[in-house]
Amino acid sequence: MPVADSASYPRLLADIGGTHARFGWVAAAGAPVSQVVHLSAAGFVGPVQAATAYLDGLARQLGAAYRAPRRAAFAVATVVAGDQIDFTNSHWAFSRAAVQAALRLDGLLLLNDFESLALSLPSLTPAQVRTHGGVGPLAAGEVGSGGGGSADGRRLAVVGPGTGLGVGAVVGTRQGWVALAGEGGHATLAAANPLESALLACVRQQYAHVSAERLLSGIGLPLLHQSLGQVLGLAAGQPGQALTAAQIVDAAEAGRDAACGQTLDMFCGLLGGFAGNVALTLGARGGLYIGGGIVPRFADRFFASAFRERFEAKGRFRDYLAAIPTALITDTLVALDGAALAIEQQVALGE
Repeated sequence: MPVADSASYPRLLADIGGTHARFGWVAAAGAPVSQVVHLSAAGFVGPVQAATAYLDGLARQLGAAYRAPRRAAFAVATVVAGDQIDFTNSHWAFSRAAVQAALRLDGLLLLNDFESLALSLPSLTPAQVRTHGGVGPLAAGEVGSGGGGSADGRRLAVVGPGTGLGVGAVVGTRQGWVALAGEGGHATLAAANPLESALLACVRQQYAHVSAERLLSGIGLPLLHQSLGQVLGLAAGQPGQALTAAQIVDAAEAGRDAACGQTLDMFCGLLGGFAGNVALTLGARGGLYIGGGIVPRFADRFFASAFRERFEAKGRFRDYLAAIPTALITDTLVALDGAALAIEQQVALGE
């Protein structure tokens, strides 16, 4: 277990996506993440301005008890490589060293947002997830013994449709949980039936490469709706409408628009097939989690959809996938817990 360094507190945490930046606070060793605030990324030039606004508000709230943060961990929705960070679905771009200096931090850890989300998976409680078919995910803290992370129940994966589409995983080792960062959301999306083949062919008229994120995300839902309308409209004569992701979800949930309902059903089926691919690729026999902010908005439809059927529909490996539990993360703040663990691991290594 990581050994807490009291000199590294308080700690500032951030989960920064394409639309929102969520900030949190760990006041002392053993304290939970608290003082969580949601800010709109569009309202700030970058993380320094957003973090400063958060810290100024916290200082006013805490008064004399406030102390400036010593360390911070920012989970960011983009590739983390080197000092410069450029967001995939946001105007934010920044230098890690410049942000650390501006916020006067002793250390600033940057990690991919789904690396952070993956680190939260082993400690999730039943109150933070909703499972398929009554099959629960791996018990909290169940690391077991033995190295390599190859034993059943010691490798977990997460797929998360938000503004974009993230993929992450965590592997249990003798030293604790190790996160695997990647950009799986940009893997090529595959069709499993003639309608999906026609849908992808329609999308390829606009985009040479149809990634999973291109359709299975907040930025992708409108394109999915329009393209599905075009494909079905060849027979029905009803062209697709330009709706936002929120409008599509709201209309489907209210039962106002059958085409929006078909869009969400298609979304769930495609997501199931993609999630099954992720589980097979990573050997995530401990569980496959759905994160992000989109699916919780239509959770009942999701659990009644073809997601689980499509997740398992992998021919000779159907039995392999049938044994893997799937769960929806209903607590949208758990990535902050993962960021907190990432700092603990960094301090324990003396970095």
